[in-house]
Amino acid sequence: MPTRHRPPDAGPVGERVRLLLSAGRRDARLDLTETERERLRQARRSLEGLDGSRRIYGVTHGFGPLVGHRADHDREAQGLGLVEHLAAGQGAPLPPDVTRTMVRLRLRGMTLGHSAVDPEVWQLLADQWNAGFTPVVPGEGSLSASGDLVPLAHAALASAGRDGGLAWRYGEDGWTREPAADVLRSLGVAPVRWEARSALAFVNGGSACLARALHTHRELSALTEAAAAVTGRVAALLGASGEPYEDALSRVRNQPGQRTAAAWIRRAMEETGEAAEQDRPLQERYSLRCAPQVLGAVLDQLELQGRVLLDEADGCGDNPVLVDGRLLHGGNFHAAPVAFVCETHASCAHQLAFLLERQLALVLDPSANGGLPPLLTPRPGAGSGFAGVQIAATSHLARVRQLGYPASFTALPTNLHNQDQVPMALNSANAVADMTERAWWILGSLLLAVNQLAHLTGGPPGAGLWERLRARFPVLDRDRPLAAEVTAAAEEARARFLAEEAGDPPAPSSV
Repeated sequence: MPTRHRPPDAGPVGERVRLLLSAGRRDARLDLTETERERLRQARRSLEGLDGSRRIYGVTHGFGPLVGHRADHDREAQGLGLVEHLAAGQGAPLPPDVTRTMVRLRLRGMTLGHSAVDPEVWQLLADQWNAGFTPVVPGEGSLSASGDLVPLAHAALASAGRDGGLAWRYGEDGWTREPAADVLRSLGVAPVRWEARSALAFVNGGSACLARALHTHRELSALTEAAAAVTGRVAALLGASGEPYEDALSRVRNQPGQRTAAAWIRRAMEETGEAAEQDRPLQERYSLRCAPQVLGAVLDQLELQGRVLLDEADGCGDNPVLVDGRLLHGGNFHAAPVAFVCETHASCAHQLAFLLERQLALVLDPSANGGLPPLLTPRPGAGSGFAGVQIAATSHLARVRQLGYPASFTALPTNLHNQDQVPMALNSANAVADMTERAWWILGSLLLAVNQLAHLTGGPPGAGLWERLRARFPVLDRDRPLAAEVTAAAEEARARFLAEEAGDPPAPSSV
């Protein structure tokens, strides 16, 4: 029977996502090739040649359900009115790195030559982006239907230096929000003067949900590898059989992700070293025995969904578009592909959180951890060990499940029924980002418990992450507050498995 195998490192999709996100860093640059520059000029000439000869959405006529009415004859007033009326978002802002990716995706899509933006506007936006200008963008208020209109309008408002527009500045006190006009002046870059077609092309795409989903996709990939590593560590410290993780077993299943996950688990067991032989059951609980199957399924879904996201990043989500000299009105801004990816991401995030929470329960349970003290406290009764940590982890998992309801199921018609079928992709992307953050917290809880397990069993200290955890977090011989330690353990793992490049300061948390 033919089999497939992906080696236990980043596949082509994961590497392409990493490179795309790296291109959004503050020290990255966005410049036009001569071919792209000519595409922008040609598209603009084509649009100007059509002006006056036919109706053009947003240029000769109004926006949304007002398309039956004539547009303002002043094209700058028309564009600015679009931006200002849409700047109605609320809630915690998108992280700065997500916002930079969002703006870069908009600018990248314009270079395909289908949006007919003013080349001077494009260059001004690129100059701002290259200088590190990063708008403050509220994360709530998008349908992701005619694109992420509301979030992108806030970015456009900031880029114009208008009242109400805010931008990020990073200093000694961390991230602060300041008037965008002040930040633009400090960076020495000019504000954008929006005109109708360029303004519409900027706000009329699903780049906010796409950027959010791309960043979460990478987080989930790292979390999956971290989950495999802690699974191997638990199995090794408990003296569990390595049979469930043998490649021969996974090979006959014919699922490539499973083989990769099993290889990661084997590697963690080898890095831990030999544990003292213990009397273990013939077959472990599913949270240990079936970890390759669960984590492998997540890996395969991430591979599939990553392709959808990358295809979306390479396309033009705008309306109308110029194709081969023809102006076509349609719905390329509708973010259904991203919405479905995010809902799959939600399933992946839940499976990871569920597996980690169940492994935490196993490690704390004397009936499953080899007869160690309940809740891994050396002083049962006088001490409570990891009781509080487990209670909090259970709450995190419950919240993960609450957040995982498909956002597309909540869609409502709006905009005088012009937008009568909408995907709610950014709502879903935001929810999955919150789910993933909570899954990291559950991982941090498990890491502390596994660190205690190693202390109590006198098991092999291990290397790398395990050595750092052992040095940083002492044995829990008496109860102490563990909230900060849970967060710190999660961040240790996140830094190890996400392997983020240095350069950008950490983003403010939205959770």
